[in-house]
Order: sequence, then C-alpha cells, then structure tokens
Amino acid sequence: MEKKKRPADGVGAWIKKGIDSGEYSRQLMSNSLVALNQETRGHVDPILVLEDAYYKTKSQGSSTACIIARGNVLFIFRTLIALDDRHHCLNVANVGDSGFVVFRNRECIYQSPIQPHGFNHPYQLGCSSQFGDAVDTAMEIVVPVQSGDIVVASTDGLIDNTFPSEIEKILTKRLDRDDHQLPKTWHGPQQSMHCTILSTDYESPFSRAAHLAGKNHVGGKIDDITVVVAKII
Repeated sequence: MEKKKRPADGVGAWIKKGIDSGEYSRQLMSNSLVALNQETRGHVDPILVLEDAYYKTKSQGSSTACIIARGNVLFIFRTLIALDDRHHCLNVANVGDSGFVVFRNRECIYQSPIQPHGFNHPYQLGCSSQFGDAVDTAMEIVVPVQSGDIVVASTDGLIDNTFPSEIEKILTKRLDRDDHQLPKTWHGPQQSMHCTILSTDYESPFSRAAHLAGKNHVGGKIDDITVVVAKII
C-alpha cells in the first residue's frame, strides 16, 4: 500500500455563501495526516485522529475526505478506517453518508450505515455547530475482516448511484481477468457510471431513498465520485 492518498471533496453548497469549501477540505486533510503520523504504529484510534484534525481545522466550510497511509491505515471521506492486526478488524469512525463496503469471495458481507438528518441531508463535519455537526457525532464501527477481503470506500456519489450488487459485478469482472487489475477497478466503468448518473429512468439507491421520503425523483444523482479500493493482506 502506498504511503498516502488524500482525495478531498468539499461540500459545494458553500459556494452560495462565496466560500471555497476546498480550503476546509485541504486543511482537514493536512491536519489528519499530521495526527496519523503522531499515532503509534499499529495502535491508531480513528476517533482520536478525527477529533484532533477537526479541532485544528479553522477554515470555513465542510468536507468529505480520503487518506490512505502505509501501516494499514485508511482515512476515507470523513471515514477513518484503521486495520487492527491483532484482532483482525476494521476500526471505523464515520460521519455522514460516505462509507465503505466489504467484499469476501466477491460477495458483499458488510455495508456501512449512513447518518442522515433527513433525505439528502447527511451529517457532516464543519467549521462551526451552525454549519456542521460536532465530531462527537461520529459512529464507531468494528468490522471483522480476513486476508483477501476487499474494501471499497467512496463518497456518496458512488453510494447514491450504485448498489453493492453492481459493485460486486465490477469487482468480479476485474478479478476474473487478473488480481493485479484491482487498482484499475473503476477505470473501465467510468463511462457507464456517467450514463447512470445522468439517467432519468434508472432506479438508483438515491431515487429509492427519495421515494421512501415521499419525494419525486427517478434516475441517478449528479455528483462527483471518489473511490478507494483496498485488499486486506
């Protein structure tokens, strides 16, 4: 696993207030990396790292983010995932509607829950209680894993437009060709994913949630997408 990956996704609604939420994203990611490097290797506490970064981030805005660091530590879009080598678990601190799915033998065995205030209104860390949620709202999740499991973590852009069963098909197609194709999992399906997002008749996870909330929406949800795929070794 390479030393770090840090995609960040600032919440775009801030532009209406004349604020570049990307600045909050960048500062949150920088502070998260500092906190990760201060943790004892093999003893990372996701909640403590998230708290440290949150309280040191002073820019206006709110953000999703992703860090993957060497040492079996993953920080995924407001979702911090630390691999506990001793107990063979993923230890997770999660806020909002980004999340992850765990696959074993190419079948989904776990999908993380989301934290919604209401339809299309997820919890989110922000620069103040007026514009975001406090870090103590983070969910702590423990997921048992084993060698060979695949973790697909993403922003809500993927989660709102793709069911776990569809992700299974993408993974299976890649792995049937070559296990080394895993890092390129989403290179090929980008075009079909684009069509799904723009579809006006596809029953997406987002349109299903809209129906349950009494809203009239059919098709995908236009959004940016960031995906990190990791294999447990």
